[in-house]
Amino acid sequence: MGNASDASAVFASTISKERDILMGSVYSVFCVLSLGGNCILLLVAHHKRSTLKPAEFFIISLSISDLGMTLSLYPLAIPSAFTHRWLFGELTCQLYAMCGVLFGLCSLTNLTALSLVCCLKVCFPNHGNRFSSSHARLLVVAAWCYASVFAVGPLARWGRYSPEPYGTACCIDWHAPNHDVYALSYIVCLFVFCYALPCATIFLSYAFILLTVRGSRQAVQQHVSPQTKTTNAHALIVKLSVAVCIGFLGAWTPYAVVAIWAAFGDATLVPPDAFALAAMFAKSSTIYNPVVHLLCKPNFRACLYRDTTLLRQRTYGGSPRSEPKAHFGSTSQRNKDMSVSVRSSNGQRDSGGACAENAVRCPVTRTACILTESTSREATVSRLSEQPRADFL
Repeated sequence: MGNASDASAVFASTISKERDILMGSVYSVFCVLSLGGNCILLLVAHHKRSTLKPAEFFIISLSISDLGMTLSLYPLAIPSAFTHRWLFGELTCQLYAMCGVLFGLCSLTNLTALSLVCCLKVCFPNHGNRFSSSHARLLVVAAWCYASVFAVGPLARWGRYSPEPYGTACCIDWHAPNHDVYALSYIVCLFVFCYALPCATIFLSYAFILLTVRGSRQAVQQHVSPQTKTTNAHALIVKLSVAVCIGFLGAWTPYAVVAIWAAFGDATLVPPDAFALAAMFAKSSTIYNPVVHLLCKPNFRACLYRDTTLLRQRTYGGSPRSEPKAHFGSTSQRNKDMSVSVRSSNGQRDSGGACAENAVRCPVTRTACILTESTSREATVSRLSEQPRADFL
């Protein structure tokens, strides 16, 4: 009974019920936007899979990790927030926290790899042009493996998962470093290799890109190369990647600050409301990638428009009434083509053309081919005698 009451106390919410309801409502909106946006982005990427650029593989991987976070976290966090306590027990709490760490770190690792690839293509084009889709796939797999190491670590007793300080979700135990050396080493490695190093890499990559573009802008304007279209495509990818990175880091930085405060300071001084607000910002990171690329990337937007147009045509254009109209249109076009007059070599209209234009007014003349021994001649049926004409008709 004591263990049951302790577990019940651990999984009880420590913030007001009104704030829990607000959090559940915000999570519901995030869930709908993230689910719809990432599914549409993956569908568009599937339809244009044969023309994907190597850098776009990281966008797809980022969308998969965002979708994984949406499907694994929101269905558990939303009902727990509305009921003012965690509903799913200790084991589910561990799996929930592992999924949050896995998909969150995978998104950050993919953005880091994307920034490096953009830097390689813009700043070192001779090497960047050799970067192929196979290299991109290999880096995507490496990003997932890198994130998996830190996600599985607490399950292997390197670090620890526990309920969040506000009680209705689970994540890394940020209080454990105060009394556990292994937990402290995990938090230090997590901060260095999964936040500080990726953020520094992203910042330096795009700073180097900015310096390179500024230095070569005048030369590009004076000497337009045949690869201008490709360069513009790379520049667009860079701009969109910067936008996604800013959104992602802006969403996760408040949580990182609060977590470091709890891990390396006095954890009792960190209010649960601060963790709840930071977690809400962090979960919003699943929205930025589909919004930026579906709204601002021309080839993705064009593919989406084509798919929606095709769906509209199949939904509203497949009625039987549209078929006679199409048939009538083709028939009228065929009659129009037949009515074009045929000109002779001297530029005058042929009588057949005039008759074709006035098919109603021109009489139809019937002719017959008369074969006499080895010769044949053509005669009008009206000029034949009565008996041959009857036999012919």
